Amino acid sequence: MSDSRRPRLVPELLVTDLEASLGFWRDALGFRVVYERPEHGFASIDLDGAVLMLEQRDKAARTWETGPLDHPLGRGINFEIAVADLDAILARLEAKDWPLYMAPEARWYRVDRHETGQRQFLVQDPDGYLLRLAQSLGTRPIPLA
Repeated sequence: MSDSRRPRLVPELLVTDLEASLGFWRDALGFRVVYERPEHGFASIDLDGAVLMLEQRDKAARTWETGPLDHPLGRGINFEIAVADLDAILARLEAKDWPLYMAPEARWYRVDRHETGQRQFLVQDPDGYLLRLAQSLGTRPIPLA
């Protein structure tokens, strides 16, 4: 039996230092800790339904590492996270003097017969995972050529 409240996909990210990661994900991005197991270096976090698990890497414990973990972690993937207030997150990152990977921009993407827009930027977490924070700009018809 499935729990309908739990998302169908929940990425679990290995991190170097859970407290440093929580300082970024919670304090800079605004995620809340749903539950944690500090004795295992683990936390489940959520931001308006965007759910992730963070687990501090422990080479002595059971691991699901399939190869070497070199910084930056997560190469080849970015996590798009839909947010309600991009400016509040940008302000918290600026207050922490956290560098952006890509400055904020407005982009429109074709989806079938319309375009959907978002204001977005990219930032890396302490382990180098690439995150794309995006706030909706709504939809519009595809411009005529």
